Amino acid sequence: MHNPIIADGLPAPIGPYSPGMGFERLIFVSGQGATDPATGRLVGLDVESQTEQVFRNMEAILKAGGSDLSKVLRCGVFLTDLRDFEAMNRVYARVFGDQRPARTTVQVASLPDPGLRVEIDCIAYR
Repeated sequence: MHNPIIADGLPAPIGPYSPGMGFERLIFVSGQGATDPATGRLVGLDVESQTEQVFRNMEAILKAGGSDLSKVLRCGVFLTDLRDFEAMNRVYARVFGDQRPARTTVQVASLPDPGLRVEIDCIAYR
């Protein structure tokens, strides 16, 4: 059985999808942006503050599904400008520490929210 995972307090998805989906011991987290759940607005204009918020949103979904960031197996990172790679990577390295999930990072033409510079999805286990 698979089941949708929704974290209390996070903004509703802007499309017809679940923020997370659980299947057996796996959790698939949809791409997360940098929306602050308290204000409903994008956090900061720089990729570092946005990446921090992305991970807070991702962590809330993982917790709702019975997991956490230490159990992430893979991430997909989407940047609107690859010149932001180093700044995003500093936050990413700090969040994951010595745990190094598999990852793909690509530049995209745009993301759904104007001003959004980074979006990250992941697969984790519980």
